[in-house]
Amino acid sequence: MANKMNRHLSLGGMLVTLGIVYGDIGTSPLYVMQAILSDAEGIRHAVPDYIIGSVSLIFWTLMIITTVKYVIIAMRADNNHEGGIFALYALIRNRARWLIFPALIGGAALLADGTLTPAVSVTSAIEGLKGQHIGSFEFSENQLVVVLVVTAILLGVFLIQHFGTAAIGRSFGPIMLLWFVFIGATGFINMLSHLEILKALSPYYAVQFLFSPANKAGVFILGSVFLATTGAEALYSDMGHVGRKNIYGSWPFVSLMLMLSYMGQGAWVIGHYQNPAYRHLLDVNPFYEMLPDHLRFVAIALATFAAIIASQALITGSYTLVNEAIGLKFLPRMVIKHPSMVRSQIYISAVNGFLCVVTLSIVWLFQTSRHMEAAYGLSITITMLMTTILLFVFVRDRFNQTLALCMALFFGSIETLFLLASLVKFVHGGYLTLLITLLILAVMVVWYFGNKLRENYEKTSENVSLMDYRKQLIQLSNDHAEPIYATNLVYMTKVGPGYSIKRKVLYSILDKRPKRAKVYWFVTVNETDAPYRSQYTIDMLGTRNIINVQLYLGFKNSQHVNVYIRQIINDLIDQKIIDTQYPKYTTLKNRRVGDFKFVVTTEQLMDLATDPKMNRLNRFLIGGRIFLQNITTSPAIWYGLKFSEVVEEPIPLMLYDPEVLRLQQKGVRHAVKDMTNPSTKKQ
Repeated sequence: MANKMNRHLSLGGMLVTLGIVYGDIGTSPLYVMQAILSDAEGIRHAVPDYIIGSVSLIFWTLMIITTVKYVIIAMRADNNHEGGIFALYALIRNRARWLIFPALIGGAALLADGTLTPAVSVTSAIEGLKGQHIGSFEFSENQLVVVLVVTAILLGVFLIQHFGTAAIGRSFGPIMLLWFVFIGATGFINMLSHLEILKALSPYYAVQFLFSPANKAGVFILGSVFLATTGAEALYSDMGHVGRKNIYGSWPFVSLMLMLSYMGQGAWVIGHYQNPAYRHLLDVNPFYEMLPDHLRFVAIALATFAAIIASQALITGSYTLVNEAIGLKFLPRMVIKHPSMVRSQIYISAVNGFLCVVTLSIVWLFQTSRHMEAAYGLSITITMLMTTILLFVFVRDRFNQTLALCMALFFGSIETLFLLASLVKFVHGGYLTLLITLLILAVMVVWYFGNKLRENYEKTSENVSLMDYRKQLIQLSNDHAEPIYATNLVYMTKVGPGYSIKRKVLYSILDKRPKRAKVYWFVTVNETDAPYRSQYTIDMLGTRNIINVQLYLGFKNSQHVNVYIRQIINDLIDQKIIDTQYPKYTTLKNRRVGDFKFVVTTEQLMDLATDPKMNRLNRFLIGGRIFLQNITTSPAIWYGLKFSEVVEEPIPLMLYDPEVLRLQQKGVRHAVKDMTNPSTKKQ
């Protein structure tokens, strides 16, 4: 659950918000104007009309997409104070089945974006060091040196993740406050030299610029302009960490500082586009060039810290997103750790490794921030478009269909235009982010729909009522002729309405080898839409030793079933619902709970070809789902049972009609009597 004190507007809360929420969008001034100048094919072509129109597009993009869509509208769609595309989907998923598609596509694209932001932000910051003097030391102009420094920084960021970042996080806010004040102040000072840049506040110049002869890129200029708002999704996703009111309170300050920086950079370009020193340069970054020499190193230091903070925010955001996806059964189970006492702070080593490898590969593949910008932005436009589709359903249900339709058409049209403009980047590097998005999406589709198909086939297998076997379980528990298998035997299985349970569970207890236990536990884990719900219900089936436990855990909760079961058994003993289990031998004085043995089943796929009715796609989805299950976290580790006594029983997944394998009898031949035996002769 988000820290309750952060849910209320406060200076401290807003300071924390600066460090957690605005890292991505806050570092955009490092590279947006550089990308726009690149579209102009050099600073000499960036005439005043070009710059005023570009800055106007930036201003209105921030106003429409970030302020109106995300801050004003999306943040109203909170799921128990949590935000983000998966939290939004969980809020409305019962409205229509097709909503799964925008949720999966948007989530995959957002995860792909997390690999590019650290690369482009840190590279943009370090590139400012080229040719700079630090005392008697001069930083090399060689881009390879920049790449090596960026690699070292990013490697350090990824390596510290498993220690937790609580202490570092406390310093993020003040550093980002310094950063925003710095970029706002330096932008304001430069803006004073060419106040005509204030024309950019009028939407007229933004629209005119799209069709102006000065804009050689045409509508495709929007691909670079869009980079200014790529961090908007983070405002919504991180709402649960800092609270909606603190974002409301801090965004006006952040947006003002951002626009002062963009206007200052624009004013500097207007004053220098005819300067012979820059005439033949194609790679000019106005953010650094507009600063006096004595402030250049300060800017680089602050930019580097801000870029690291942006990277950290994207990395931890990816952990949160994956955790939510696992809870919604979009992704396979992964080991989730909590490095600190803060419940919302998690660490997923598999995600950290994936991000590290892909991010460093991007750095070495593209090497310069200008080349990375070509790949940047495409995936996040897809996420924003998918969020708009989900918001349409939310607004339609909460308000009315006309308002929802107007909102969807307005934002959808703008974001579609941004998407089309970003597609021009495909051959220049956008293919990489699209490839990463498709890879993540493929895993999500196989896991989610493979699960659904598997469940459909399992429904055809025989279910039985647990109540029908109650007497046998009681008799087995009291049958001293059978050796005791465990004091508490816990089956991780689903018990549905009417005590419906898979026959294979009772077959495991009664048929394979009778498993005698003092108490039989049947535990069902139900994932809920409420992010942090932690509840359970108990049904004793009219006995004192057969327990149906229904756990209700929010999609952001970790599953440590052994901890929950120990709490439940102590509650039941306190309430005298079950008998005390004093172990005969123990190192703990007055111990009243016996041993536990957990049983989990692992599915092994049988030959799919035995079902002639199954098409190839379904075979692929189910086979892929089982493959992913076998290479990812085992059920024992997922349920927090790593240090518990666990029995894993392989269960064949039978994806065919039993009639398919039924043999037909062609005839019976009786044995021939032995005529040599006198006893067989006729009398």
